Amino acid sequence: MVCRIVLLLTGIAVFSASAASPNILIILADDMGYGDMGCMGSKRLKTPHLDALAASGVLCSQAYVASPVCSPSRAGLITGRDPRRFGYEGNLNQSAANYATRPELLGLPPGEHTLGDHLRSSGYNTALIGKWHLGKGDAFHPNQRGFDHFCGMLGGSHGYFPKLDKNQLERNGQPLREFSNPYLTDFFTDEALGWLGSRTKPWFLFLSYNAPHGPLQATEEDLAKFAHIENKKRRTYAAMMLALDRGVGKVQAKLKESGQLENTLIVFFSDNGGATGNASWNGPLSGVKGCLREGGVRVPMIWSWPDNLPKATHCDTPVSSLDLLPTFMAAAEGNVLPLRSPLSHEDKRNYTKATNQFGAYDGMNVLPVLKGAPVPIKRTLFWRIQGQAAILSGNDKLIRLSHRPAQFFQPTTDLAEANDLAPQESETFKRLFRQLADWEATLPTVPLWGSSPFWSSQSAKHYDTWLPRDEQR
Repeated sequence: MVCRIVLLLTGIAVFSASAASPNILIILADDMGYGDMGCMGSKRLKTPHLDALAASGVLCSQAYVASPVCSPSRAGLITGRDPRRFGYEGNLNQSAANYATRPELLGLPPGEHTLGDHLRSSGYNTALIGKWHLGKGDAFHPNQRGFDHFCGMLGGSHGYFPKLDKNQLERNGQPLREFSNPYLTDFFTDEALGWLGSRTKPWFLFLSYNAPHGPLQATEEDLAKFAHIENKKRRTYAAMMLALDRGVGKVQAKLKESGQLENTLIVFFSDNGGATGNASWNGPLSGVKGCLREGGVRVPMIWSWPDNLPKATHCDTPVSSLDLLPTFMAAAEGNVLPLRSPLSHEDKRNYTKATNQFGAYDGMNVLPVLKGAPVPIKRTLFWRIQGQAAILSGNDKLIRLSHRPAQFFQPTTDLAEANDLAPQESETFKRLFRQLADWEATLPTVPLWGSSPFWSSQSAKHYDTWLPRDEQR
């Protein structure tokens, strides 16, 4: 058992991490397709380091993220709370800003604690490198949200060949005017390696790549390795994934060289499923970024911790990005920070612990599950975004839509969600519909910024036609 000294500081218990506490590393891809690693079935992409990472730990094939689009997905994984609880339903982009007279006020509400806050309170050094996308105002800055070090962009997208005088990149609030590497993915890797080289106590690093999110841009050297792929977009996507994979390999090599790899808990996944515009491949799943079919919210997730997790293991049990917080705090033997008190107009179940499924934090410690223990409860997960809401309970999934009748699938045995069981109007269908309504009744009446209750005709078309297909050439 690790011994800790407990201090009282401004009413919050602060724990001093010991040398035995694991380092914690999140590596996040952006808009990566479900099938776009060798270990997930790709025959054309080259991801040797990601495949090796999967072989060093546990590959979860049924992992889910909090949202099918970038910003609310990140709000969920970084807080350990369903982002709809605090009104975070849509992306932070220009269209969202149009709904507010002061767009600098749009972002992760300051009352929500981040993984950086929780782990820093347990004595960890903390850093976020890469994409933030949780607000550009001063109150939302990563350095104000639990991260000692930040290097990257505050927004959701950036060109991969940044120009010195026109980039939106910064390091701890200061604009960047020079780069160790002209290609952004490689630059983020270099920044991570530099930060890791100066650690003297347990650390938490969120390495948040924006690859393979658009724009589709790659180096000529990486493109040359995929000359056999005729589709230009798919070729560029493959080259972008190669650069991301290269970064994963360099970080692993750095940890091995410094003797830290064995006691580092690494988690790799994507913030949502593959997008329509980046030539990604969602393998056997239907759906895409932005919709609540499996291809929008289901991602492969790799957990590696050589000292504590089995190697070369496959996990079919549903896990969630919301599980990061309780799992990390269990590994660090720390305590989560208390949430603020609910305001008078807020549903108290969103801010206070409860015995039902609407507790303050939404995840579970999955370390026992990753080690092979049976799941203690049947997972129930919820989603809502622009004209769609969904519930997954065990093997049963209901999707309620604004442009067509609700659908009912069993994705464990029907990966493509090709068999809609809703016309049978079973008791399970009705029960899920009631559960979904009960969950929505606890949410804020109005999202923090514009989120239409209806889909556009284009979005509806994507939902109805995005079906599984063979990997593109």
